[in-house]
Amino acid sequence: MTRCFTSLLSLVAPLLAPLSALAQPAASQAAPPVQPIRASKIILVGDSTTAVASGWGPSFCGYHVTSAAACVNLARGGRSSGSYRAEGSWDIALAEMRTPGYSNVWVLIQFGHNDQPGKPGRSTDLATEFPANLRRYVAEARAAGAQPVLVTPLVRRQFTGGRLTNDLEPWSAAARAVAAETGVPLVDLNARSAAAVQALGPALSASFAQVPPSPQVAAAALTGTTIAAATGTAPTAGAATPAPAQDNSAVEPLGQARVAFDYTHLGRSGADFFAAMVAQELATAVPGLRRLLVP
Repeated sequence: MTRCFTSLLSLVAPLLAPLSALAQPAASQAAPPVQPIRASKIILVGDSTTAVASGWGPSFCGYHVTSAAACVNLARGGRSSGSYRAEGSWDIALAEMRTPGYSNVWVLIQFGHNDQPGKPGRSTDLATEFPANLRRYVAEARAAGAQPVLVTPLVRRQFTGGRLTNDLEPWSAAARAVAAETGVPLVDLNARSAAAVQALGPALSASFAQVPPSPQVAAAALTGTTIAAATGTAPTAGAATPAPAQDNSAVEPLGQARVAFDYTHLGRSGADFFAAMVAQELATAVPGLRRLLVP
């Protein structure tokens, strides 16, 4: 009996040998070495029109940056080019720029809304302080090993007689001049957003706000002239006293923008619209960022 089993085993063993070889990987078939990732970082610096819950920044980081880059939104509501530095927020941004492990770091810098007159503790002089602040941001970002990009301020969506009132154009012009002087890339968000909002008009662009307008404000928008966002009085045809215009210095607070209708801050649809605009402009202005962006 034993002799028969041995003979049978000698016949079967050659047939099982190939299966045994397949069951165990050959030593020569080792896994290829893992290539280390070359991750990058994009840092957003600015005011409420870039910040979480009121600006384009969250949609930009969430939907327009690939997984090969970290996107850190350090924009804070109510800050100007002066107060952002004074409170220490810029020091936090510099620390992010110096964090090791990233092959490239870009920092997008957008100010202007709170640099305008009428905001005590925040306003800066347009001719002197504002451009000097931008130059200093550029120099210190470069010294920290980052690549600065200046962004002109997002337009407000206010109209008179069907024409957009772009009260941020002087600050945009100053940012353009600093970008040309220092040789840094520029995302001209003001010019691009102004053209888009003018094309949409006051009624359609009102949908970019955090919440819908009141019936009175919506009715005013249909006339081509926007009124104070919190007003309860719509303009009357032939009225001697026009409805009040919005005083932006009074309704744009320091800190997190309150959830309300206004002509400056953004809800989800506005954030998505302008974030895509920033991504498209950035891909053109900074070719090295194209592979990290989803326009």
